[in-house]
Amino acid sequence: MAQGLSIHFGLNSVDPNHYNGWSGKLQACEADAKDMARIAGERDFESTTILTRDATASKVTSAISDAAGKLEEGDILFLTYSGHGGQVPDTNGDEQDRRDETWVLYDRQLVDDEIYDLYSKFAAGTRIFVLSDSCHSGTVNRDIFDAAVPSVVESDLIDTNEVRTKDLPKDVAESTYENNKDLYDGIQKSHPAAEADEIGASVILISGCQDNQLSMDGDRNGLFTQQLLAVWKDGKFRGSHRRFAKAIGAKMPPTQSPNYNPVGAQNGAFEQQTPLTI
Repeated sequence: MAQGLSIHFGLNSVDPNHYNGWSGKLQACEADAKDMARIAGERDFESTTILTRDATASKVTSAISDAAGKLEEGDILFLTYSGHGGQVPDTNGDEQDRRDETWVLYDRQLVDDEIYDLYSKFAAGTRIFVLSDSCHSGTVNRDIFDAAVPSVVESDLIDTNEVRTKDLPKDVAESTYENNKDLYDGIQKSHPAAEADEIGASVILISGCQDNQLSMDGDRNGLFTQQLLAVWKDGKFRGSHRRFAKAIGAKMPPTQSPNYNPVGAQNGAFEQQTPLTI
């Protein structure tokens, strides 16, 4: 019988000592992680939740590595992240846009090269389902949110007078990188061309927005997570992972379009399964 593990990271702030005085305050990310753990538990996953101060790079990588050591062919990992997303300059030449995307963890950013390397530790035939409610890059005019949100999103889900986005601001991103250049360049040097690594597991990523968009925080949940929960309907949703992503996207404003991205070994049967099927 297949085994299901789930790991949920949620950060409502970060350590300003690493991010040049910026604390990255958000409101709903811990709630996002707890809600993801709840629905995982309802589907008989064994869950771990790691929040804010505990969500350090070492604890995050350790939790994922531990799961890789436990799961075998046919097993599944449900992995979720809610927090800021950022970018650092790509120094090992594996990104066409010369930027590596990151998860903004409490003590430092986790570079996508590291994440791909973690995927490669899983046994061939393992299934990994990843939800990332975070931004990847850029800035956006507030007027776009004012125009788009009320026409698409229920008015009580987000206060357009106080839009909180999950991006690492450009000035913070630049100063954090410059102050820790040796660290981030060293990470990429130790993970050369990580995205070209052989990944025997099948990974399905649904992220809260495209790489050039921003994800919005909310009062109860992040906007992506809020609409995901609405589509999930307490486990009543039936359909493929791609259909799940499209249904969430249909509830989102045009400024925030969820991205569906399978990586690793192709597994059509996994993609056609209803999400969170052990």
